[in-house]
Amino acid sequence: MADLKCGDISYPVTIPEQHLHAVIRPPVEAAAGTPEGLVLQALEGCIEKIARFKASEKVVIVTSDITRPTGSEIYLPLLVRRLVEAGVQERDIEIVIALGIHRKQTEAEHRKIVGEIYGRIKVSDHECDDPGSLVYLGETSRGIPVEINRTVAEADRLILTGAVTFHYFAGFGGGRKSILPGVSSRKSCMASHFSLLNPEEGSGRHPKAVTGNLAGNPVHEAMLEACAMRPPEFILNTVLGPDKKILAAFAGDWREAHLEGCRFYARSFSYPIAERADLVVVSCGGYPKDINLIQSHKSMEYASRALKPGGVMVLLAECRDGYGNATFFDWFRFAHSAELESALRKHYEINGQTAWSLKEKAERFRIILVSQLPDAEVRTMGMIPAAAPHAALELAFSMLPADYSAYLIPEGGVVLPVLG
Repeated sequence: MADLKCGDISYPVTIPEQHLHAVIRPPVEAAAGTPEGLVLQALEGCIEKIARFKASEKVVIVTSDITRPTGSEIYLPLLVRRLVEAGVQERDIEIVIALGIHRKQTEAEHRKIVGEIYGRIKVSDHECDDPGSLVYLGETSRGIPVEINRTVAEADRLILTGAVTFHYFAGFGGGRKSILPGVSSRKSCMASHFSLLNPEEGSGRHPKAVTGNLAGNPVHEAMLEACAMRPPEFILNTVLGPDKKILAAFAGDWREAHLEGCRFYARSFSYPIAERADLVVVSCGGYPKDINLIQSHKSMEYASRALKPGGVMVLLAECRDGYGNATFFDWFRFAHSAELESALRKHYEINGQTAWSLKEKAERFRIILVSQLPDAEVRTMGMIPAAAPHAALELAFSMLPADYSAYLIPEGGVVLPVLG
C-alpha cells in the first residue's frame, strides 16, 4: 500500500501483495550539507574565474523562471556576494530570467526568484518575440537559427544558473538549456524542439531524444551548439530533492559541471526495474505538480517506462487549471497520432508536440485518468475518465489478467523507472 495524491487529497492505494512488484520511489540520499553550504562549496571551484572579473565589466546572470524551482533564492544572493567580494559593483550585475516562450514574471515572482537581493540587483525578463532585444548568432549544423537575448549576448561576463532535472526529450534540463531555449527567440525555441522528430514523415520521435539520455540526442546537441556560440564563464546548477530543497550543487565549466550534475541526478532519481508490469498506478505528487495536463504529462511519460505494451496505467492528475494552454486540446481534433504528427510537421507548436506525445502513449497503453477534466474531452484524447482512484482501480482490475503484475509510483514526476 502507498498514499497517492490527487490535487490536495491523499488516497491510500492498495495492490494485493502477490501482484505488487514494487513501490517505485527515487533512491535519494540525504544532502551532504546545508543548501547554503553546498552552493558555497560548489562556487569554490570558480573563485579563480571570478577573480579575473574586472570592476567595470557588465556581469549577466541567467536564471530560471518561477515554473522551474532551482533554489535561486538561496544561490543568487550567495553568487552575488562572491562577485562583490571580487570587486564587481552591484550596479554592474543584471539577472535575466530565462523565460523561453513563457509569460513575463510578476513582481512577486521576481522577488521570490532572487530572494534577499531583490531591489539591489537589476532583474529583467527575456522577451522571445521582440526583435530589438535579440541578436542573431548563426545556425547550428542542422540549420537551427540561434537568436538570443541581446543583454546576454553583449555581457562582458556571463554566468548560467538553473537546476538539473530529467527532461523528456532533451535528456536533462540545466546547463546549456539556459541559452536555448532559455533566452532564445520563439523561432529558435520552436526549431530546437522540432529536432526531436525524425526527418522522415511519419517516422516519429528520434530514438535518442528521450528522458535521461544525452548521447546522440539531437535536441541536446542543438542546445550544445547554441551555447557554444555564447559560452558562459561558468555555470552553477543545483539538484533539488523531492522536497524542493537543494540536494547538491555543481559549478564550473558549462559542459563538464552539467554532465557531473546529470550523472548525480540519474543516480539519485532513477529506479532500476527487472521487468515491465501489466499495471502502473502513478500520481504526479499532487498539487501543484498536477495543476494542469501539460505538467502532468511528465509523470505519464516517466511511468510508461515501467509498463508493458497494451498495459494499463492509472494516472492521478487533478488538472484544476485544465490543460495548461488554450490551444493544447485543439490538437486532439486528429483521431490518430500519425495524423497529429503530420499536422505538427506542417505547423510546429511545442504544445502540439506534447499533445502528440500524449496521444501516442494513449494508443500504446490503456490510460485511465483521474482528473477534473470533462469526461468527453478525456475520451477524445484517447484516455478513459474516472471520477476517483477507487473507481479507476476497479476499472483497471477488470482489464487485467488474473496473474497481473503492478507498480505503484507516488511521485511520478521525479523518478524514472529504468529497465535492466
